[in-house]
Amino acid sequence: MGECVFCNEKAGLFRKEHKECRQLFESGKRKIASMVEKSLNDHQWLKDNESQLKEIAIQNFIDKKTLTKVIINGWENAVDMAFEDGILTEEEEVGLVNISSQFSLSQFDLDENGYYTKIVKGAILRDILEGKVPDRININGNLPFNFQKSEKMIWLFRNVDYFEQKTKRTYVGGSQGFSVRIAKGLYYRVGSFKGERVDTQETAFVDTGMLGVTNKHIYFAGENKSFRVRHDKIVSFNSYSDGIGIQKDGVSAKPQMFVTGDGWFVYNLLSNVSNL
Repeated sequence: MGECVFCNEKAGLFRKEHKECRQLFESGKRKIASMVEKSLNDHQWLKDNESQLKEIAIQNFIDKKTLTKVIINGWENAVDMAFEDGILTEEEEVGLVNISSQFSLSQFDLDENGYYTKIVKGAILRDILEGKVPDRININGNLPFNFQKSEKMIWLFRNVDYFEQKTKRTYVGGSQGFSVRIAKGLYYRVGSFKGERVDTQETAFVDTGMLGVTNKHIYFAGENKSFRVRHDKIVSFNSYSDGIGIQKDGVSAKPQMFVTGDGWFVYNLLSNVSNL
């Protein structure tokens, strides 16, 4: 006779839980996550009701480890709510930080699914939109970039795949016709013509490296390719789900693409940082 994993009472032959206990467990998780979400704009409310939250956990068979996961899930939902309008306000950032502090959640806990990093990115974009040069990241080790005077690092993307658009030239046609001898060793080919030249554009992988964004330039440094581009030399951007394409000023300039893994952030970052 098996025991219920929730209430530890007999559950029946070959059974590990009661249906009613499972329903209570899932219902309790939803209630707690909802309480955390609601506290985004009213942190005092969560403080006043923290004892109720813990009581719900006890009544619905939610252990301490599971409770932490549920609170983090509710916190992540609150982050998504904060970004619904595309902008993380200072009040929303403070609210999210207060929730994490109240439950002693570490940066490691909150960034398992990238949500802590998402908040930092949102705060950086807000700084830029307000005309401030962000100073929110710490980078350990030396960087392969030669920064100019008064240049400040804003963000660093690692393991970025870099592509360039290149022209591929081919010839099509090239009919030979037939030959008529007009002199010794000399033939006239009737209907002969050289194949027509066709230029096509293709995107070619170049290198993998680091993409750094400062208040003055973007830098790329890979094993085989390194360069920097001034923000005011970029005339257009192409947004992709996992990266961005740029077009530099100049007749001979070719489109360049960077796969960063986060198209939303890199597009908003580069398209706005030139206004600083």
